[in-house]
Amino acid sequence: MTFGEYVRELRIRKRLTLRAFCRKLKIDPGNWSKIERGLLVPPKSRVVLAEIAKVLNLKEDSEEWYTLFDLAAISHIPREIVEKDDILDKLPVFFRTLRGEKPTEEELKTLIKLLKEG
Repeated sequence: MTFGEYVRELRIRKRLTLRAFCRKLKIDPGNWSKIERGLLVPPKSRVVLAEIAKVLNLKEDSEEWYTLFDLAAISHIPREIVEKDDILDKLPVFFRTLRGEKPTEEELKTLIKLLKEG
């Protein structure tokens, strides 16, 4: 799932139209629509991402909060790195590890294998 798809899903779940969402964030709906469709990359700014999370009523440090930030970060990784095998599937466990969360044994083994083969 991409950042745009994730935000769109959360926005719809919260019953926010695109225009209402953009009005709360004071951003252009046309540009935001392009982000949701994957035509533009998401914002990099943690402040902006935190505002998006706030509008979506995401609790800070929740799984949804981290997913929002992780997907935004993944969107800015160079394409040639992301296109390698199934690296995108492994990045969330990598990010959880960086945050100090303990991944499962299977997740660690998969990550180590991917890094060795990469």
